[in-house]
Amino acid sequence: MPDQTSRNPVNRRRFLKQCTMGSCAAALGTYTFWDLLVQGGDSGLRVGFHNDAPETLWQWSKEALWYERHGALRSPEIYCKLCPHQCVLGENDRGLCRTRVVKNGRLHTVAYGNPCAVHIDPIEKKPLNHFLPGSLTFSLATAGCNLRCLNCQNWDISQSRPEDTKNVDLPPGALVRAAKSAALPSISYTYSEPAIFYEYVLDSAEKAQINGLRNVLVTAGYFLPEPLKQLCPLIDAAHVDLKSFNDSFYRRVCGATLKPVLETLRIMKEQGVWVEIIRLLVPTLSDSVADIEAMSRWVVQNLGPDVPLHLSRFYPSYKLSMLSPTPLERLREAEAAARAQGLHYVYVGNAPEAPQQDTFCPDCGRKVISRTGYRLSENLLQQGKCPCGNEIPGIWE
Repeated sequence: MPDQTSRNPVNRRRFLKQCTMGSCAAALGTYTFWDLLVQGGDSGLRVGFHNDAPETLWQWSKEALWYERHGALRSPEIYCKLCPHQCVLGENDRGLCRTRVVKNGRLHTVAYGNPCAVHIDPIEKKPLNHFLPGSLTFSLATAGCNLRCLNCQNWDISQSRPEDTKNVDLPPGALVRAAKSAALPSISYTYSEPAIFYEYVLDSAEKAQINGLRNVLVTAGYFLPEPLKQLCPLIDAAHVDLKSFNDSFYRRVCGATLKPVLETLRIMKEQGVWVEIIRLLVPTLSDSVADIEAMSRWVVQNLGPDVPLHLSRFYPSYKLSMLSPTPLERLREAEAAARAQGLHYVYVGNAPEAPQQDTFCPDCGRKVISRTGYRLSENLLQQGKCPCGNEIPGIWE
């Protein structure tokens, strides 16, 4: 009998990818069995958690924006219109994001003014390299998320309900006063997913703008278009996590889909938000050079060559702890591939051994901003221009 292995040689990388994707699908399927599968029952629940709303609303509640009521007045179905999951909920149900609940026939957010994480960070930590470099930003998040990423580094808050975390009482007015008293130029809505504490972001960003502060959104971009368009005029800069250019990856690893994220990027660009993109390279899952090339071509064609791309090294975490860190060689290959497709500003992050954190002028090749980790060591820009006179896109002052 012929040796089958000699006729069909096993590609080790393909084998590992197939095994890992199988594990991911199993993990995501088990993890979200009740919240991602269609459920029946009296509530008509389609996505979310059945009968998981708190017994009573608390002080950090507010009627939600972007929802519709359908059906009988006494027991309506609630259609959430904030994100692409578009949860259909009944009385006492909770949305997939864990922050939106139905009480008394109306949709409420329970993530309003109660962040569970509050810090002051370098803006480069977001990361944003072309937005107020060297500055600090007031950073905050509530519990909850509308994605289910198996590699989430902040899973302890993103996969929790606001009722299950230790929270700070910080309504929009107090938030803005705290940022101003610390003499910080910006507020960053970050760590978990600002889409799911939308009303809190919207009201805070409006007060911040009135008080001369900038607003930063650190997001996976999983919005529906209309809520996003309402928010964009208040947002100065956004760091958008484009996790892959492969819809299968989004479905199996994140519990989401790719198309709405691409639409978010287009809308932000059209609305005048300064956008930077980050791409985590997960070994065997989202580190394909061909995928980086396709993504980079899309960015150049749809957003322009001046959108900064941050390629980030993966480290084992959460439900992908069985994987290894991204090889440095793969990061270098991805950087070269992105530049070859026409992107002017490509950075490599989360890898101290990789020096590609500096900003170079694409015209003369001069290093105009030098960085060591999150620290700015030199900035040669003058009113956003290289000494050669070429304008470097970004928000610099």
